Amino acid sequence: GIAHDFNNLLTVISGNVSLAIMELQPNDPLYESMFEVIKAVDSAANLTRQLLAFSRKQVIDPKVLNLNAVVEHLQNMLRRLLGEDIELRATLDESLGHVRIDPGQVEQIVVNLAVNARDAMPDGGRLTLETANITLDEAYCRKNGNIQPGEYVMLAVADSGSGISDDVRAHLFEPFFTTKEQGKGTGLGLAMVYGAVTQHKGTIDVYSEVGHGTTFKILLPRVDEKPDQLRVVPSIQLARGTETVLLVEDDDMVRDLAVRLLKRQGYKVYAFSNGGEALMAISEISEYVHLLITDVVMPGVNGRVLAQNLRALRPTLKVLYTSGYTGDVIVHHGVLEKGIEFISKPYSLEQLAKRVREVLDKPESQSL
Repeated sequence: GIAHDFNNLLTVISGNVSLAIMELQPNDPLYESMFEVIKAVDSAANLTRQLLAFSRKQVIDPKVLNLNAVVEHLQNMLRRLLGEDIELRATLDESLGHVRIDPGQVEQIVVNLAVNARDAMPDGGRLTLETANITLDEAYCRKNGNIQPGEYVMLAVADSGSGISDDVRAHLFEPFFTTKEQGKGTGLGLAMVYGAVTQHKGTIDVYSEVGHGTTFKILLPRVDEKPDQLRVVPSIQLARGTETVLLVEDDDMVRDLAVRLLKRQGYKVYAFSNGGEALMAISEISEYVHLLITDVVMPGVNGRVLAQNLRALRPTLKVLYTSGYTGDVIVHHGVLEKGIEFISKPYSLEQLAKRVREVLDKPESQSL
């Protein structure tokens, strides 16, 4: 609930600053200050994501991936992150199996582990990323608790740094536990890694020796499916349209912001503060309504029930759900239901404009 309210506030801050930036020239004295606000909002949003990931309440949209491709994609960014005095190596199994995991979360996992490794090597060192196929037997699973025997894919992140003592290792994945000095760490990075891995039915092994480095081994269930084709749509400018949109959002500030953006981009918008209002009003709207954008968690009629009722009246209506925290309304155990279109808060204006356009442009049969 706190995450839901906090993400609403971040959405409003980010959105209004973005609208202000659009009205400024790059040489305006306020231009750079506004971007600093956006960066701060992004940092705050990341903290919320990490908390939700630890508590396994973050909405995830798993895809079938090859972790080799993830590692290769991240290498340039990791080199910049690590600095010149840390050597980055990758040992990748060419016959690596596939896993089902949220692409954004697996990248966050690798980056969090790389940042911790960097901090453990202040005088330089070596970071190695390794992938391999692993079979877990019943003996291992009995010893390690909540994991099933079978075929897994391993992603190991190993450093040559200062290592971790047994006392520290006992608290490693606790939220807000950190060995870094005040202001240098939140204690949420490894908590996020733990939550994300376990939400995807995986496990983590940690091997460390003080003075001789640390290895984190992430094990994820192997799936016998082809990798999903991930959509990469370059965004040069905010997507526009002329369609009619029904917007239902119980937070006044978020609703006003979304209305301003959508109208600015050319859409006709009918906005309501709850599902009951929208249901009563739909019969009075004579024109074709293309899209419903609805918050998921609302008092009275939730977003899922609202969408079902509205589509009974307007069968071709497309739906885009939005929330900072959804409970189990459109997810099963935190996993987004297949075919559901969703944008998480806090979202930027660019993200909202892009997702609205993507959902509107989808063929009828692909939008639930």
